[in-house]
Order: sequence, then C-alpha cells, then structure tokens
Amino acid sequence: MARGAVALAASLALAVLAGCADMSGIKTGDAKMRDAQSLGLGTQQSGEQAVRIADIDHNGIDTDWWLAFGDPQLNALIDQALKGSPNLGVARARVAKALSTVAVARSADLPQVGAGLDLTRQRFSENFIYPPPLGGSTVNTGVLQLSGSWELDFFGKNKSAVEAAVGSANATVADAEAARILLTTRVASAYIQWARLEGLQAVAQRTLAQREETLKLVHDRVSAGLDTRLELRQSESGIPEARQRMELLTEQIALNKHALDALVGQPGTTDKLKAPALENFKTVALPAHIPADLLGQRPDVVAARWRVEAATQDVAHAKSLFYPNIDLVASVGYQSLGLDELLKPGSRLWSFGPAVRLPIFQGGQLRANLKGKNADLDAAIESYNATVLDAVRDVSDQVSSIQSVARQQVQQRAGQEAAEGAYDIAVQRYRAGLGTYLNVLTAENNVLLQRRDAVDLASRALETQVGLAHALGGGYQAPDQTAALSGKERSTTP
Repeated sequence: MARGAVALAASLALAVLAGCADMSGIKTGDAKMRDAQSLGLGTQQSGEQAVRIADIDHNGIDTDWWLAFGDPQLNALIDQALKGSPNLGVARARVAKALSTVAVARSADLPQVGAGLDLTRQRFSENFIYPPPLGGSTVNTGVLQLSGSWELDFFGKNKSAVEAAVGSANATVADAEAARILLTTRVASAYIQWARLEGLQAVAQRTLAQREETLKLVHDRVSAGLDTRLELRQSESGIPEARQRMELLTEQIALNKHALDALVGQPGTTDKLKAPALENFKTVALPAHIPADLLGQRPDVVAARWRVEAATQDVAHAKSLFYPNIDLVASVGYQSLGLDELLKPGSRLWSFGPAVRLPIFQGGQLRANLKGKNADLDAAIESYNATVLDAVRDVSDQVSSIQSVARQQVQQRAGQEAAEGAYDIAVQRYRAGLGTYLNVLTAENNVLLQRRDAVDLASRALETQVGLAHALGGGYQAPDQTAALSGKERSTTP
C-alpha cells in the first residue's frame, strides 16, 4: 500500500512537470537601466555637463524649501494649497486605490473560507436513476456547508502578483509626492510672477510720472517759443502709451491673482494680501555640490524605478502561469432529503484533498501574455532611462540659468546706471537748449528698457531657484515612503 502511494505521488509529480506549458524560445527584453556612470555623472567625469552637476555641494533639500525666501504670505499660501488643492485630493485617492489593490493581491495568498445554505423543493423524474418511491415524488432538499481552499504558492504566482502591486502602489505614492512638489513650485512661481508684474507696474507708474514732468517742461519751452508743436505732440504721445501699459499690467496682475487663487483652492484669497515686492525676497544660497545620487530622490525618478520593479514582477507572474495550480480544498456540512433530517448526525458530509490544475494547451495565450509582459518591462526601463536623462537636463538647465542670471544682473546694473546718467544729462541739455528732444526720447527708451530688464532678471533669479528646488526633488525622501509600504528597505540610487 505504501509503495502504491509512493508510485502515485511520483506519477503525479511527473504529470505536473510534463503537463506544464512550454515557455522556451521567448526572448527576454534587451533594455538596461542607466546608472550614474553611463550618464557621465561619475566623480572623475569631465566636460561641461559633468562640471555643471558635480560642481554644485548639496546633501539634500528641505521639504519646506520655500521658507528660505522669508515671505510669510508665500508660506501661508503654500500651506493653504497643500490643504485645499483638489489635485492633491485626486492624488491621495489614487494612493488609497493602489493600497487597496495591494490588499487584494495579498488576500490571494491566504486561506479562503465560505459558507452556504441551499434549500430546494424538487420533483424527481420517474424515468431517471431514482427508483420509486423517490422517483416521481416531490421533496425538499437541503445542503448546509462550510467550505475552504488554500492555494499553495509553490511557483511564486501570488508572491509575484503582490510584489507587482506593491511596486505600482509605491509608484503611485511617489506620483502623489510629485504632485505635491509641483503644486508648491507652481504656487511659488505664481507668487513671484505677481511680484514681477507689480514691479513692472511700478516701472510704468514711474515712467508715466517722468513723462508728465517732461511734458510740462516741453510745454513751457513751446510757450517760450523755444520749441515747436512737433516736440509737444511727441511728448504728449508718450502719456497714453504709459497709461495703456499700466492698464495692461493691471489686467495681467488680476489674471495672475485668479490663477493663484485657483492653486490654493480658495477664490478671493489674494485680494486679502499685500502685493509682494521682489526686493523683499531673500536669496536662497546656491549649494556648492550636487551628488548624482540626489537625482534618484526625485519623485518622478522614484516612480519610474518602482514601475520597473512592478513590470519585473509582472514578468515573474506571467512565467508562474505556465506552472500548475495546487490547492488544498475542504468542506464540511449537512445534506439531506427532507429538511427535518438536515441537522441530524446521519446527514453529515465532509471532503478534503488536493486539487491540481495543469496548463497544457492554451492556444498560445500564456506565451503571448509573457511576451507582452516582457515588452512592458522594456518600456518601463526605457521610460525610467528617459526620466533620469530629463532629471539630469533639468538640474543642468537650472544651475546654468542661476549662474547666467547672476552674471546678467551684474551687467544690467552697470547698464542701467549708465542709462540713468545719460538720461539725466539729456534732460539737462534739453532744458538748457543744448540738445534736442529726440535725444531725450532716445535716452528715456534706454532707461525704460533697463528698468524692465532689472525687474525681469530679479524675478528670473527667484524663479530659477524655485526651478532648482523642483529639479532636485523638493526634499522628497523616497526610502521612508517606499519602505513603509513594501515592508522592507530598498535602494533609491538611480
């Protein structure tokens, strides 16, 4: 008897192995994840890109990076946006859905238990397998049963499904953090843009006052017979232009404030605030070095890396489908003809045993599914590589812009000082009758351009600092987020 059981088990094992569907000949993907060395970010790399990235010292970014600007109104706006933004609410809902998907995947690895009660009134055929008196009679039947099953995950099907769900969920968590960081940078950028428009408005007001003063001077000279009506008309034409410029800026300020209200999730918020001024912002110190692994903390890079992990586990799950399913199934309960007999000891029933399902022929479905999952993995890897390359470019662009704007500001200040001096001289010469009004107009245009450039460069200096904070991940800490979800530590370097 024992030998027969062994022979039966051996036969079953051979049938399991022989009955597995064939996955041979399916080529795995060729895509490879890029590392820091392949991106030219090694410590010994040379060249302009390597210098831009490697020459900057930064051990991380504060998650509240905007506090360095020293503007309480900006701080309050960002806090309000983080609490009331509908977009962040959508991101949180997606995280909750992803977590529920993980729970569903994990449930497949646990025993499944169910209970059922079937009560039936039935007439049995006289011309079937049931002899009289059962045949031809109408009776009540009942089944009360507790059943259970437990899939034995010998080939890792459930494990890979759980890991794939965890990878997708971690990617969703990182996406939610990316949405948070994007929201903070958009609020900061909109607030800086508001300050820029207010600065340009101040330039326009100063220009209008300057032109009104010049018009008075021209009018006096025309009255004294020193100038003609041509100079008067030229001077008068500058007044409507300045007023039109002020009205245009007023419109742009209103639209910018509306956009800022939408970002913080509360219309009318900016109407209660004092208009910001560029000169009140503190300068955020530029770090001296940005290590390559800091780019791996960007939430978009982290999300892309987790999608690669999820796709890898999807491939493992697709492979596990080629192997048999082995379940332990059991049931216990009562069954009877006639409901009055249902709960009596003689109506008891039970069953217990293994259940094996072999995928022998699926019409190519399993092979096609595995090929598709391999293709998805290749796509996820290349998407990760593209995200890392974008991160390198983004940081390089922001650093270059910060450095360039600083140099431009030095030159602009010198240019504005010269333009202001030339304008004063032109007005003095015109007042003394030594110069023409055309010289005054030319000098004024140069001054106006320099003043506008000063405002634009000041706002660009702030916006590039916001851009660098966003490019470096806004202080996102990937290990804590992902470990909390997956239950174990994972590498976060690109």
